[in-house]
Amino acid sequence: MAVKISWLGHASFKIEGSKEFKIYIDPWKIRERDEADLVLVTHSHYDHFSSKDIKKIQSEKTYILIPADVAGKIKGRVKEVKPGDEISFEGVNVKVVPAYNIGKPYHPKGNEWVGYVVDIEGVSIYHAGDTDFIPEMKEINPYVALLPIGGTYTMGVEDAVRAVESLNPRIVIPMHYGDIVGSAEDARKFAEKCEGKVMVKVINIGESLKIEAGG
Repeated sequence: MAVKISWLGHASFKIEGSKEFKIYIDPWKIRERDEADLVLVTHSHYDHFSSKDIKKIQSEKTYILIPADVAGKIKGRVKEVKPGDEISFEGVNVKVVPAYNIGKPYHPKGNEWVGYVVDIEGVSIYHAGDTDFIPEMKEINPYVALLPIGGTYTMGVEDAVRAVESLNPRIVIPMHYGDIVGSAEDARKFAEKCEGKVMVKVINIGESLKIEAGG
């Protein structure tokens, strides 16, 4: 069994299991129509919650997990979530975790915006959302971490390296760069600084990484 993780640009990802279960996280600038089984939205900023893009991948079967402040802005099988929640869908477990800034005004902790830990076919994947390096990360310990590195609104390279040391994942895919903030050079620097600590996979928009369960 293999799990496929595709980077769609910025903070947007598609995750697929061998049973054709499709998960989209923060779909934005979606290029092709699809039928998602599950959509996870981290917070209400336009580059993370886009009703136009969600509708491109939404069908009658699609479940959408979304923070309370935007739950009423899209119709369908919508469930409000907050940090600490845990939900299961057809064998896929989703933990909702905190995502917030420290010393920045963009993502206040009080908004209860989130990241997600998706456990699919034995592979745990942490999508950090828009966050700084926060104490709660030491409790997560995922197999794969999708971490913002672009700075300004989220962690930059240095704090993302600190997050890696706290999370202790096996694989990291950098995100939240190359659009709005951050650059490919940031991704290169991040990979360089993580050398010897963790396997960093810098992938291009539209590319995928396959991970064998238990591998």
